Amino acid sequence: MSFFKRLKESIASKTEAVTSKFKDGLAKTRSVFTDRVAELFTRRQKIDEAFYEELEEILIGADVGVNTVMELMDDLRAEVKKRKIEQPSQLQPILSEKLMNMLRGGGEDAGLRTNSSGITVILFVGVNGVGKTTTIGKLAWRFKQQGKSVLLAAGDTFRAGAIEQLQVWGERVGVDVIRQEAGSDPAAVMYDAAQEAKRRNVDVLLCDTAGRLQNKVNLMEELAKIHRVIQREIPGAPHETLLVLDAATGQNALQQAKLFGEKTGVTGLVLTKLDGTAKGGIVIAIRNEMALPVKFVGLGEQMDDLQEFDAEQFVHALFAGLAGTVEENEAN
Repeated sequence: MSFFKRLKESIASKTEAVTSKFKDGLAKTRSVFTDRVAELFTRRQKIDEAFYEELEEILIGADVGVNTVMELMDDLRAEVKKRKIEQPSQLQPILSEKLMNMLRGGGEDAGLRTNSSGITVILFVGVNGVGKTTTIGKLAWRFKQQGKSVLLAAGDTFRAGAIEQLQVWGERVGVDVIRQEAGSDPAAVMYDAAQEAKRRNVDVLLCDTAGRLQNKVNLMEELAKIHRVIQREIPGAPHETLLVLDAATGQNALQQAKLFGEKTGVTGLVLTKLDGTAKGGIVIAIRNEMALPVKFVGLGEQMDDLQEFDAEQFVHALFAGLAGTVEENEAN
């Protein structure tokens, strides 16, 4: 059996478990990344410095990030030397393995932290326009599908239409929204929401926050104040503080992750709009450079397109079809 046939069967067996959500959601990134990698593996007959340079360019083009790519290249060089690999095509399984390890951050995929003995409070932070409110709506729907009672808190009192947008989502998924007038103190909204959540004994409280105030200092101080109010009213909360990022913004998303991660006690990430970008490699860059797990990814417009992140599914969906493309190119 040829090497390419063995590789094809190996990848096929691993990708059987990959859901169509991940395959479809990463289609744009895969169409650019896979085609270029396959062409490189076919054209280059040996692993040399020119091969590494081209692979670097492909990975950086997918927004994997310069620092992450340099680290990855060092690891690949070490593996090639250790395993005495000569053919570029033999690197694909190793590349997959390295990317998966980066996405896991040395551990298994981290699920959402919940409060088994009371109300689970999840706080959402992030700049305007990244899909924060939509993420909250879809996650509310997800919890409802699991049979949990949910309450929403409209803490973004500064952006025009933000309260109404969350209200629409609440009506759409059948969840009540705790709100005040536009311009109200967000911490006061959180206080009301926490009190109502306790009175109703709900399972989950999802809290929206502002994405922009007059300046970054004001925003960070406001988020810190919200944290204090929630912690006082529901000890141990918030159980997750999720930073929502738009994957399509590439390296800007990484800069936002660094800013919010340092200042707001972020415990996990949500990467939205992956289906609309060819630069899905930003997930790898953010996960590798930030000591934060990716909790959810947005893979489409439908309600169930917000998926729990799975490093193995992500990588196998990214490489789906690679072996077949390499084999086809080799035959031509």
